[in-house]
Amino acid sequence: MEMARSYVPLIAVMCVSLLPLAAMAAGTPFHIEGCVYCDTCRFGFETIATKYITGAKVKIVCKDSVTLKSEVVGEAVTGRRGRYRVAIKGDRQDQQCLAVLVESPMSNCQFPDPGRSTATVILTRSNGAASTRHFANALGFFRDQPLRGCAALRKHYLADGDYRAI
Repeated sequence: MEMARSYVPLIAVMCVSLLPLAAMAAGTPFHIEGCVYCDTCRFGFETIATKYITGAKVKIVCKDSVTLKSEVVGEAVTGRRGRYRVAIKGDRQDQQCLAVLVESPMSNCQFPDPGRSTATVILTRSNGAASTRHFANALGFFRDQPLRGCAALRKHYLADGDYRAI
């Protein structure tokens, strides 16, 4: 009996120390961060010629894995250097969530790059990640016509001597 009483303070301290973690998990929103760019050379990836878009619109869409119903859970507009940040309330459990391009304000850069028009975002605390700050891969629009000098730039990004791909 004496030994059981000695564990009571230890158990109480453990329970009290876990309360802030439980409260944070229940009420703290996720913060999704990312950026949107104009692929000025139409390469399908960011380069030194990339222009980051201010004023582009992005939405966060989650699809339920059982009902397959999609829901927009957040929206954002990019600021300086094409960066956006959106707070999402609630744990989305096993839903598939994506950051999705909506609109570009650049008249000559309106076509979403099919390989960079969405980015998977994790919106659950059930995966072991302690942070509520998550980063989405960069999203991109294609410029209508590549800039002059893109052919030379492509050579810069190709492996040595691999100019056959041009």
